[in-house]
Amino acid sequence: MTDFSQMIAQQLSIAVRSVTNTLKLLGEGATVPFISRYRKEATGCLDEVQVAAIKDKAEELTELAKRKDTILSTIRKAGSMTSELEQRIESCWNSVELEDIYLPYKPKRKTRAEIARQKGLEPLADLLFLQREQYPERKALAFVRGEVASPEEALKGACDIIAERLNENEQARNLIRRQFERTAVITSKVCKDKETEAVKYRDYFDFSEPLKRCTSHRLLAMRRGEAEGFLRISISPDERICLEQLERRFLHRRTACTPWVSDAITNAYKRLIKPSIETEFAAASKQKADEEAIRVFTGNLRQLLLAAPLGQKRILAIDPGFRTGCKVVCLDAQGALLHNETIFPHPPHHKTEAARRKIEQLTEQYSTEAIAIGNGTASRETEDFIRTVRFTHPTDIYIVNEDGASVYSASAVAREEFPEYDVTVRGAVSIGRRLMDPLAELVKIDPKSIGIGQYQHDVDAGKLKKALDQTVESCVNSVGVNLNTASYHLLSYISGLGPQLARNIVRHRTENGPFRNRRQLMQVARMGEKTFEMCAGFLRIPQGDSPLDNSAVHPERYTVVEKMAEDLHTTVEDLIRSKELRQRINLQNYVTDACGMPTLTDILHELDKPGLDPRSTVKPFSFAEDVRTIDDLSVGMSLPGIVTNITNFGCFVDIGIHEKGLVHISQMADGYVDAPSAVVSLNQHITVRVIGIDKERKRISLSLRKE
Repeated sequence: MTDFSQMIAQQLSIAVRSVTNTLKLLGEGATVPFISRYRKEATGCLDEVQVAAIKDKAEELTELAKRKDTILSTIRKAGSMTSELEQRIESCWNSVELEDIYLPYKPKRKTRAEIARQKGLEPLADLLFLQREQYPERKALAFVRGEVASPEEALKGACDIIAERLNENEQARNLIRRQFERTAVITSKVCKDKETEAVKYRDYFDFSEPLKRCTSHRLLAMRRGEAEGFLRISISPDERICLEQLERRFLHRRTACTPWVSDAITNAYKRLIKPSIETEFAAASKQKADEEAIRVFTGNLRQLLLAAPLGQKRILAIDPGFRTGCKVVCLDAQGALLHNETIFPHPPHHKTEAARRKIEQLTEQYSTEAIAIGNGTASRETEDFIRTVRFTHPTDIYIVNEDGASVYSASAVAREEFPEYDVTVRGAVSIGRRLMDPLAELVKIDPKSIGIGQYQHDVDAGKLKKALDQTVESCVNSVGVNLNTASYHLLSYISGLGPQLARNIVRHRTENGPFRNRRQLMQVARMGEKTFEMCAGFLRIPQGDSPLDNSAVHPERYTVVEKMAEDLHTTVEDLIRSKELRQRINLQNYVTDACGMPTLTDILHELDKPGLDPRSTVKPFSFAEDVRTIDDLSVGMSLPGIVTNITNFGCFVDIGIHEKGLVHISQMADGYVDAPSAVVSLNQHITVRVIGIDKERKRISLSLRKE
């Protein structure tokens, strides 16, 4: 197998040793979270992003190597291989260049050039392309036979052969590529008679701009309109410059052959080269837009998954509604469903007093510590109603983003968790649990259904899934999970596990009781030493046999901590409790080849806060009381809001009405803003100013700038 270390190191600007060791660990089955967290000495302290980039590059180069093998095999079978050609292919690691090399040898369908060759016109094409013949029509007479009816037909066939040669010429293709890079313009036009149906794309009915300046969200919007049959999209460079450059390169002298060769050049450009390179740039620009959209999506997803949890509190959760009522569920501190029923405080039922008494009774009976209200239909009305309830003890009220709760409630996961309850109960439970621990609940929902990102349904599905899975895995492992309470969905994202082992862990826990220490994981069906090594450091056991089992210290390093305690004549428990004792540790005394300063520093840092959740704490929030609909807004108003989505053109803000407002990137600060994520974060509480209201299109423009 080819060693890609040098290439990857050069492309990513990472030391060759670090890349080599990382590839070795990946080849041995180590996961990205494990390598970045527990093998810092081997990688030179590469972070998770760098390790993942090495993995992706290795996979990309492996696929390119397979493509090269296919190309070499095809050319050999055709009997066209030369030592020089083989050397070029073997040394090429650029996919575009590789396909250009292969193009002349690629098996073709029956082209116009191939038909001309079969008519015996290749010698005439050779003669024409030399551009020395003064009387090409006379020479063409010799080829008038069989299916060739006239000299003109012979010359046209010869030009078809020249056009195909030019299309397969690397220099010609690179000339046009450079023009696409410099001058290509993307143009969008509305399809005939589609103006009414395509109204949501009216910004792109007659739109054009340089391709290199077209942002990812505009390109994806146009491509969606094209896919739906509303828009026609084209990408074109300056045709005049392209033809001039091709003629400058391939027209050697002015002779009687010149008009024929010039026609062949024009034909090659318009019929073959330009459409081919346009397809190439369309794919490349789409890929670039996909990557940007995926970057935005995964950034939002990371923030959402790592959002502040309320923690283990007793929750009363409400999925609001008017006609169908408000579904109410009571959860214990572990998120278990204790009670559910429906109240009808709103129109058309108006059973407000009965609903109020019921909420008072339930909060008292189940010692409710917090109330979670979904932010969908009737959310504001339900919040107002709840604030009229007389609680006997302090009870905070939270508005919870319920995007995706309905998707979860109808899923196989929800049916498995709550087979005896309907979708409304499951949705309310999801809202309550999302307040307690967003990460644990959101891993059960397809990320594409939780209302973040931009055009995520239009990007490459495989790449999106891979990126989202990596993000979820990264978030779950950075937080760690409680081995004795985590659902199998959450456990399945732990380094080295997966759905089957996660189910086995839950089954073992159910049958044998809680785990007392990490080594008991080896009793789980199909758990091997390698998998244990990958997962153990990310699993927590509060009140276990050892305090280290509730920390990110890996079991392979327990002896190091025990030696530190022994040298200080104390216990591990006291070492964790006493900052003074930890300050007396000289890490240099414990350095070995396998356990260097990076790992020892991590260990000491973890002893300072074993089991501490790295996420912040959730805070209550209230919308403006006098704003309920878009009709209540006026330009100049300042309103509290919550950031619900971040794109690369701005952020969307919930201001307590049905429509979300947009803070465009140009309105995010008084100075230049490179990226919205540098100014705001998901779920952030901010104060915005209304600067525009379009009631017809239901669009609200907001600003964070000073007046």
